[in-house]
Amino acid sequence: MKTLRLAVLATIAITTTACEAQTVPGLFAFTNVTALPMTTDAALPGQTVVVRDGVITAAGPAGDVDVPRGATVIDGDGRFLMPGLAEMHAHVPPGENPPREEVEDILFLYVANGITTIRGMLGSAYQIPLAAEIERGEVLGPNFYVGAPSLNGGTARTPEEAEALIRAHAEAGYHLQKIHPGVPLAAWDRMVEVAEEVGITWSGHVPADVGLVHAVETGMSTVDHLDGYVQAIASDDVQAQVNAGTISLGGLARGVDDARLAEIVQLTIDHEVYVVPTMYLWENLYGAPDADRILQQPEMKYVSPRTRERWRLRAGAGREGADVYLALRKRVLKELSDAGAGILMGTDSPQLFNVPGFALHRELQVMSDAGMSNYEILKSGTATVGEYVASHLGLDGNFGTIAPGQRADLVLLGSNPLDDLANLFDRVGVMVGGRWVGRAEIDAGLEALAAKHAG
Repeated sequence: MKTLRLAVLATIAITTTACEAQTVPGLFAFTNVTALPMTTDAALPGQTVVVRDGVITAAGPAGDVDVPRGATVIDGDGRFLMPGLAEMHAHVPPGENPPREEVEDILFLYVANGITTIRGMLGSAYQIPLAAEIERGEVLGPNFYVGAPSLNGGTARTPEEAEALIRAHAEAGYHLQKIHPGVPLAAWDRMVEVAEEVGITWSGHVPADVGLVHAVETGMSTVDHLDGYVQAIASDDVQAQVNAGTISLGGLARGVDDARLAEIVQLTIDHEVYVVPTMYLWENLYGAPDADRILQQPEMKYVSPRTRERWRLRAGAGREGADVYLALRKRVLKELSDAGAGILMGTDSPQLFNVPGFALHRELQVMSDAGMSNYEILKSGTATVGEYVASHLGLDGNFGTIAPGQRADLVLLGSNPLDDLANLFDRVGVMVGGRWVGRAEIDAGLEALAAKHAG
């Protein structure tokens, strides 16, 4: 696999403007391509996009943009160029020293699916230098924002424990702090104070003792899984039953207070909180998934038999009222999106039935079922991610659109994903940080992974 990932540029659909000896490394031109800039829902035909050393240096109508001498030219005739996608609730293997091959396999699966940015949400110390290796081009993988090991009911039981962890994680260089359930209110409030002091943001679950409203008002960066939203929009009577543990999932979902829903949506927007909904995972966690059918999906051949069997054993029989609950989650997502809240694409891969990279395409279908437009969905994995990285992580957010000065994270497709999200599978190639990975290299890597996990 490592040989495949470090292979020379795939030759598919590529010609050069000069002989091989004159080709300038790191210089590319996509010509006569239809660009999807993700600044609007427009598709711009007849464009030339020039990339030099990992940055888009020119983009515009073919007649206005010259192809530099020595550029590797990628023919875009009849093809569509869009920014690379982001997986904003990703996981790479945890622990101190997981097998390197396993880590690189997962990174490759993301890139193979057009994912050029991930936000890792269960950090380990090795992931910080790994992110730097990816940035330097030493490892093929998506740009990696690393979340710290979580604050939770076991690690941050007191304000003192919360403070110590936040200081240590900021000093170590993590990009953000992951939150799991169980953090007490006093520990949360101290975490907020110290995190603001040391300049690190926090994201993930909403602890029950904290509640969504307080989490949002105290500066939570992203709420993942729509955690806490259903509880927060329930009527007072239903809230009392929730606190007493006397109401079912379906009863909770049926107890929505419409006025409270509007208030919570506005609160989310007012405090500039982003939402990572992970809709597909929740469909499988709370519904009654047919494990045998799901495990026949084509992407399952890219994970180990051990993982497939673990997923089979985890699949539940469904919970009472799950259909009402899941329908409400879709309604909440649609209300947030319609109101202009920041939605970020994410799946929580490789959790239950979520094969890294491939799961994102399953997620997009559930987002579509919720009523989001194709453009809104694609924007949640492109332009909106750049905005989040700049405004919340305080890092370079120059990516997620096609424009001069943007990072050259791009996907070349044979058909238009604005027409049909399934067209995201029609990949000619992926460019991550200015490195071109053509279809031949992607197919060879996937074939090797499938052979490894056969049986």
